[in-house]
Amino acid sequence: MATSSSPTPFDSLTDYIALPRVEALALSPDGQTAVLTVAALKKDSTGYDRSLWAVPAAGGGTPRRLTRSAKGEAGAAFTAGGDILFVSARPDAEGDADDESGQLWLLPAAGGEARPVTRLAGGVDGIAATADASARLVVTASLLPGAGTLESEAALRAKRKEKKVSAILHDTYPVRYWDHDLGPAEPHLLAIDLDALEDTIAAAVADAAAATESETTDASTSDAGGTSEAGPTRPEAPLDASAASGGAAGTTPDEKPYPATLPRPRDLTPKPGRSLDHASASLTPDGATLIASVQRHEERGGRSVIVSIDVASGARATLFDEPGVDVEGPIVSHDGASVAFVRTAKATPAGPTDVEVWVARIDGSGARRLAAAWDRWPSELAWDHDDAALVAAADENGRCPLFRIPLDGGDPERLTDDDFAYSQVAVDRTTGDIVALRSSWVVPPHAVRVARDGTVTPLATPAPAPAAPGSITEVETTAEDGARVRGWLLLPEGASADAPAPLLLWIHGGPLNSWNAWSWRWAPLLAVARGYAVLLPDPALSTGYGLDFIARGWNSWGGKPYTDLLSITDAAVARDDIDQTRTAAMGGSFGGYMANWVAGHTDRFRAIVTHASLWALDQFAGTTDLSVYWQEIFTPEAMQEHSPHRFVRDIRTPLLVVHGDKDYRVPIGEGLRLWSELAEHHADEDGRMPHRFLYFPDENHWVLRPQHAVVWYETVFAFLGEHVLGAEPSRYELLG
Repeated sequence: MATSSSPTPFDSLTDYIALPRVEALALSPDGQTAVLTVAALKKDSTGYDRSLWAVPAAGGGTPRRLTRSAKGEAGAAFTAGGDILFVSARPDAEGDADDESGQLWLLPAAGGEARPVTRLAGGVDGIAATADASARLVVTASLLPGAGTLESEAALRAKRKEKKVSAILHDTYPVRYWDHDLGPAEPHLLAIDLDALEDTIAAAVADAAAATESETTDASTSDAGGTSEAGPTRPEAPLDASAASGGAAGTTPDEKPYPATLPRPRDLTPKPGRSLDHASASLTPDGATLIASVQRHEERGGRSVIVSIDVASGARATLFDEPGVDVEGPIVSHDGASVAFVRTAKATPAGPTDVEVWVARIDGSGARRLAAAWDRWPSELAWDHDDAALVAAADENGRCPLFRIPLDGGDPERLTDDDFAYSQVAVDRTTGDIVALRSSWVVPPHAVRVARDGTVTPLATPAPAPAAPGSITEVETTAEDGARVRGWLLLPEGASADAPAPLLLWIHGGPLNSWNAWSWRWAPLLAVARGYAVLLPDPALSTGYGLDFIARGWNSWGGKPYTDLLSITDAAVARDDIDQTRTAAMGGSFGGYMANWVAGHTDRFRAIVTHASLWALDQFAGTTDLSVYWQEIFTPEAMQEHSPHRFVRDIRTPLLVVHGDKDYRVPIGEGLRLWSELAEHHADEDGRMPHRFLYFPDENHWVLRPQHAVVWYETVFAFLGEHVLGAEPSRYELLG
């Protein structure tokens, strides 16, 4: 597949970070409109603003911008009536001027300005579910466990802010996740009835009067000195209580009543603890029943179970709960009669387990597995338009195509046959066509429509695909055990036998992953624009090649994954357009682990970049954000045998170590210990080394801020240029 030979945005990091990005898609109930969430660089180039755009879902037409605010919008979803819901921290004219929390907003299908639906003190985390034939929806929102009503929760938040208290008291594990602390607020599922919105002058006047009365009472009580700093104690009503039972009429002097003009959220999950940190949910069409996946706590870990919640009463019934098994991702059928979900037995050091697709009646009875012989792992599931099948996206052979999985027991049917990865899958109820985002390593995410016969039609977009430098092709080899190992090879313009390109081996993270979809953070085209050929291989442990291929590297990360990488590198450098004397390796997360392992086992590469990397597995397993998982999939012996730190004395290749302090998945201790042990064994008499350490005090696992991404790439390319291309050492100016 050839790409442009003209100048491209990948020639300049400034141009690259300024490219607009399509991040999400939602399809209207009538199938006529797709709403895209688009991120665009801020004017000061320090972050991204997000807005919603409408495009015709049948193809053609012109993108139309729907929202425009300084705070941006995200998380779009449609109501049954075609109104658009989204989450935004945009100012609410009737709210507090200094409120920075994201709230739920509604943009009417009939026209007019967006209006707020919630005014929760801690904001709305996201839209969990909407009903196909009802004005009801469910949102996720984090609430302090010490509060009993929405009003007291707001007052308690205000007190913590006033006293500058950030401390969190835990009684369960874990305490943080990826890049953020858990607590003190706990995620809840809150039901909201949109038909309770009162957008009238009379309601607004009554709301204002209630707020004024509350402020007057608060001031007079404060002047009289009759209220302690902590406020009076009293029994609290449930968070979803009405005004008559602990709402506006029952507030204390330091509590402002929840607005009467807004529908009062009702708590479906009181006292959840950490059970909803990774919840997913789906509503029946009438909005009467919520089917949700929640966590059942087990010592340091837990398992996902599926429950049914009656929205009117809050009554809960467990539908699926198996020890040693996760059941999650429930989606309710269009007729409300069935629920589909995925079931995964927890892996052990003995081997990986399949991600199984199941379906059952809405009450949990009649559960059965679909496509039992299909060992692909669905990343997304949706009901087909007639509820006779499921539509899935799943990794396969370096792509992520769409499949149709019939409920009658037939084999899955592959629907797309191109070099793309599909995501954000939505099915048009009227035609059965699929609207989704797709991408590859040379085309960023863009919206398409997939007809029943597999014909793909790109939709209009406010973010046209940039021209890509060079070309892309596939390479493969046969490993010593006979397994086929394949990957993508991106070649720069002009690479030939007369001008062979230097090779950059780029190792993916995961490790249960595949190099098949575009990433704005990991952008190999930036290296291609600088003259490198980039090899993106899928070694053992990669998804999309079957369970046996994953099992080849299980409990043995330094075994087949390492030899697969070297074998496919051998295949790449055997080409006459690749310069085998100028090679480098790099990777992040598990890719960083492999970069460290490579560094300790071969000196064939001139330079190695190791980002957010695992170094000492025994240390890592106890300090990562979910240690129980890593200790479940490794035996103690394998964890020691395959730990890169044991081979620090054997490292002969210059390393660029990169780590962010806010990385809780691979904690900063990994990078610090790696750097310390490199110095211990390789520093000269003056303490200097050929290695470098790029440290980000306020970045996480990925390094997301635009200017920090520029620093990252400038430093990486300078390091590679010095050791691979023979360039003079250089330092990006903003590093001081």
